[in-house]
Amino acid sequence: MIVIGERINGMFKKVREAIQNKDAAFIRDLAASQVKAGASILDINVGTASTDPESDMVWLVNAVQAEVGVPLSIDSARHEPLEAGLAAVKGKRVLNSTTGKETDLAKLLPMAKKYDASVIALTIDEDGVPSTVDKRVEIAAKILAAAMDQGIAVDELYIDPITLPVNCAQDQPERVFAAITQFRMLSDPPPHTTIGLSNISQRLKEHRLLNRTFLIMCMAHGLDSAIVDPLDEELMKAVITAEMLMNKFIYADSFLEASRK
Repeated sequence: MIVIGERINGMFKKVREAIQNKDAAFIRDLAASQVKAGASILDINVGTASTDPESDMVWLVNAVQAEVGVPLSIDSARHEPLEAGLAAVKGKRVLNSTTGKETDLAKLLPMAKKYDASVIALTIDEDGVPSTVDKRVEIAAKILAAAMDQGIAVDELYIDPITLPVNCAQDQPERVFAAITQFRMLSDPPPHTTIGLSNISQRLKEHRLLNRTFLIMCMAHGLDSAIVDPLDEELMKAVITAEMLMNKFIYADSFLEASRK
């Protein structure tokens, strides 16, 4: 399971304050703690409150790179800070994210190719978030074809079926499960699949339980990466346990400790 750490995001109050105060020590500690907890990629997002998102994105990337050497996922809804962040990364990059909209594919896939970046792609098009499995698969196939046309390798593509909050779209999780399964049949080798896990439980009382349960169910349907909070220790234990039960490594009584090592 590829764990993408979500915590370096300006939507979180303490991160937003660290960006405003240029508190690099806080950002370095947050990066290190996520990697220690099991994140193999870190998502970097200045959030919407920044008055200078391009400069703040570069500052964030530099602060994180001073502490850890894992790949960085540059996350922004705006093209300018997205490119500024990709350009600042010294190692492996991930562009988070494009959609299936023609304008995004035309602009962002060449950007990913320019910086030799992997791509997280959301199954959204000009009509918005699809409600059906078939529409999600249709958009995923379109994204896959466009990425291949740009010379982006299939195994550098992470397709997100879009998770909606369960309190307003309770019929959607089972469609996400089906979409994940079908995405993996689009090509050989298949693209990666990913989700933004916290979307399932936004502002809900039992958000940790919902996140944990939904993630394990997605893994059982073939999900191989997710943007999550790796500092949720029980979530990470559940991921390790699910991988053991899926025969990804040999059982031992100390399997949690062994897997972390």
